[in-house]
Amino acid sequence: MERYRIRRLRAALLALTAAGGLLLTGCSAGDGSNSSNSGGYQADDGSNGKGFPAPGYNNSSGGGTGEQKGTDSDSGDSDSREFAPAPDYLSTFALDVDTASYGYARRTLAEGRLPDPSTVRPEEFVNSFRQDYDRPDGNGFTVTVDGARTDREDWSLVRVGLATRPAEDSGERPPAALTFVIDISGSMGEPGRLDLAKDSLGVMTNRLRDDDSVAIVTFSDEAETVLPMTRLDGNRDEIHDAVDSLEPTDSTNLGAGMETGYETAEEGLREGATNRVVLVSDALANTGDTDADTILERIASERREHGITLFGVGVGSDYGDALMERLADKGDGHTVYVSDEDDARKVFCDDLPRNIDLTARDAKAQIAFDQATVSDFRLIGYDNRQVADEDFRDDRVDGGEIGPGHTVTALYAVRTRPGTSGHLATASVRWLDPKTRAPHEESGRLETGSLHDSLGDASPRFQVTATAAYFADALRDGGGDERWSSLPGAPSLRELGEIAEGLAKETEDGAVRQLAEAIGRADRMTD
Repeated sequence: MERYRIRRLRAALLALTAAGGLLLTGCSAGDGSNSSNSGGYQADDGSNGKGFPAPGYNNSSGGGTGEQKGTDSDSGDSDSREFAPAPDYLSTFALDVDTASYGYARRTLAEGRLPDPSTVRPEEFVNSFRQDYDRPDGNGFTVTVDGARTDREDWSLVRVGLATRPAEDSGERPPAALTFVIDISGSMGEPGRLDLAKDSLGVMTNRLRDDDSVAIVTFSDEAETVLPMTRLDGNRDEIHDAVDSLEPTDSTNLGAGMETGYETAEEGLREGATNRVVLVSDALANTGDTDADTILERIASERREHGITLFGVGVGSDYGDALMERLADKGDGHTVYVSDEDDARKVFCDDLPRNIDLTARDAKAQIAFDQATVSDFRLIGYDNRQVADEDFRDDRVDGGEIGPGHTVTALYAVRTRPGTSGHLATASVRWLDPKTRAPHEESGRLETGSLHDSLGDASPRFQVTATAAYFADALRDGGGDERWSSLPGAPSLRELGEIAEGLAKETEDGAVRQLAEAIGRADRMTD
C-alpha cells in the first residue's frame, strides 16, 4: 500500500510540473526586499539560487497543471482535474492558527513514511512560519493583502494576512487558570510522549506567575483529578510533585478525560482570568466514550457557558490527528504537535505562557473577489473551517479564538480575466472583543496593478508561504482525491527542495531549514 501511494504521489507530481519554471527569488528575514543571495547557493535552473526558477526555464519533467473543467482553459486535456469550482465570488471561513498537521508530517517523514494525505492541511503548513505583516497597537487585526502572478497563464497566488498585536510580557497579561488533561494510557509510555510532557510541564511551572493557577487531570481507562485548581504562589513544590507522579498505565478513555477535565476547569473557574483546558494526548481513544460527537458537544457547551478554550498538544508517532483537530475546533482553540524536546519546550515554556491571553473571539474572514477581474479562485486549505457567506456578520456563529503574537495566513489561487485591470479583492475580518463581546471589523484591498509580475518579486515571506503551500499540496495530491487539486505552477518535489534550500540559506531561518529537510525526505521516498 505504501509503495502504491508513493508511486501515485510521484506520478502526480510529474504530471503537475509546469513546463515553465516558477519565478520566485531568494528571501531574507522578511523586510520585503529582493535581497541577493549571500549563502553561495547556486542552482542549475537559471535562478541563481534565489528561489523559484527564472522566466523561460525549461522544466525537463514536462507536464502541466490541471485547471477548471468547463471554463475557457487553455488546456485541451480532458483528463485534467478540476482546479476550482465555479466561484460565487465570496469566500468565508473561521480563523485557525493550528500547526499540528505540519508538525506531524515532519515527524512522519523523519521516520521514513509519507504522511497520510488526509492528515495534511495546507493552512497548517503555511501558518507554521513567521510572516512579515504589520501589527496593530491594540486588540484586533491588521489586514495585509498581496499577490504575485505565476508562470501559469492568468493564474496568481493571493495572500491574505491577518496579524494580532505582539505578545506582551508575562507580567502584563491577565492571570491564567490552566487545567492540564494528560493522557497516561499505555501508549504514552513510548519515548517522546509522556516523558516530554512531564519535563516541559516541570519547566513551565517555574515560569508561570504567582497569580496563575494550575490543575492536573489524568486519564487512562478512567479519569482522575490529580491536582485541583491551585495557585502557583507558595505551591510550586506541590505542582512539581503532581507532575512527577505521572506514569503510563492502561487504555485511553479520552471521553472521560475530557469530561473530568472540563468539570475541574469549571470548578476552578476564575473571573477575570484566561480559563483554558490543555489536552496532552496521542488522541487514540479506545475505551469508554469514543464517539467524537458526544465528546465534542461537551466541549461546545462549556465554551458557550463559561468561555473555556481548548489547547490541544499532540504527541506520538501514532496520532489521532482528526479527532484532536475536531476537539480543538469545537473547543474554540487550536492544536500543535510536538515530536522532540525542543518542540515541547517551545510549546509549554515559551508559547503557552506568552499567548495565554486572547485578543479576539469568534473571528471570521470573508474575501470578496471582483467578478469583473476574477474568473476563478480557490482557497488553499481551511476545508473544515468554512462558514456560510451570510453568517459572516452573524455573531452567534462560531469563529476562531486568536491570541496575541499570532498571524493567520490564507492563500488563494486566483485566475484573472485576460486583459482586465482594477479592483481584484477585498478581505475583511470580523471579531468580538474578548471582554465586551463588541463586534469589530477591519478590511484590506488588492488591485490587479499591485500584483507582482512574478513570485520572485514578492516579499521574501511570501516566497516561504508559497513553498510551504506547494509542499502540502504535493503531499495531499498523493491521495488521488479530486478535491485536492494542485496549485498553479507547481514544481516537482526535487525542485521544491532546491528552492527551500536556497530560502533557508538566505533567511538563516531554522524553521525554513526544517522545511527544506522535510521536502528532501519526501522527495527521496518518491524516487
